[in-house]
Amino acid sequence: VKGVERIIDLLKSIKRGDLIIILLSGGASSLLPAPNENISLNDKKIATELLLKSGASIDEINAVRKHISKIKGGQLASLIYPAEAACLILSDVIGDRLDVIASGPTVPDNSTFKDAVDILKRYSIWNNTPRPVIKYLLKGLKGEIAETPKAANPAFRRINNIIIGNNKGAVSAAEKKAKELGYHTMVLSTFIEGEAREIGKVFGAIAKEIDSFERPLKRKACIIAGGETTVTVKGKGKGGRCQEFALSAALMINGLKDVAIVGVSTDGTDGPTDAAGAIADGTSHILKTMTLTAFSRN
Repeated sequence: VKGVERIIDLLKSIKRGDLIIILLSGGASSLLPAPNENISLNDKKIATELLLKSGASIDEINAVRKHISKIKGGQLASLIYPAEAACLILSDVIGDRLDVIASGPTVPDNSTFKDAVDILKRYSIWNNTPRPVIKYLLKGLKGEIAETPKAANPAFRRINNIIIGNNKGAVSAAEKKAKELGYHTMVLSTFIEGEAREIGKVFGAIAKEIDSFERPLKRKACIIAGGETTVTVKGKGKGGRCQEFALSAALMINGLKDVAIVGVSTDGTDGPTDAAGAIADGTSHILKTMTLTAFSRN
């Protein structure tokens, strides 16, 4: 919070003709905590954790975060104006939507206070959301608080947002390396979304298809895909989409030889865990004394 306050103070001294260079990546939402009036950092943290465990998508989570922040959802651009800025971006969002990456601090926000309220209600977490957050959102819904900056705001004409890395690039690099290693490759999609356990079942089924019938690729085969899955935490588990993906796939490929499923987080960490992903092969399931189904239900 103090770091963001320092950023805001520094921006108060800039003027027309100055150039601000911004390095932005996924995860910046968490590194730019600046809760709005009467909302504590803990209030915002609780609201975010509820959203993360609910199965909400990243753009839904960010729609809420933008409306309880001083800097997200285009508000950083407003603070920079009338200076100019170049924003170099590492995208962790499907389709590279600038308004979603890091909660879009330098681009117009298309979401509204109504969207934020609807999302919290849709996932049945409205009643568990801290009261200060609810009160603030309801004030915005009534028009008592200004909306986040929209496309007509002149600040956005003075900011150049440039994508320098994304999911497509990571998938292309993986395919290139697999080909160098002698694999027949196929990029299935770079737009994968949905529950991690369900996606894991699909990839496990594809692995079985290749193992049994050599389709859609002949051995040795490497199917590559990218995207952003979600995990709905039902018990006291931490989550971790790549680990749940691999866990689910392990059920499908149990007993198969020379088959492996790998889930890798390009963010560097898989959810709120200390792992960067997970790998499973045809023996992974057998080695576990607990049932994977019971484990995934947590």
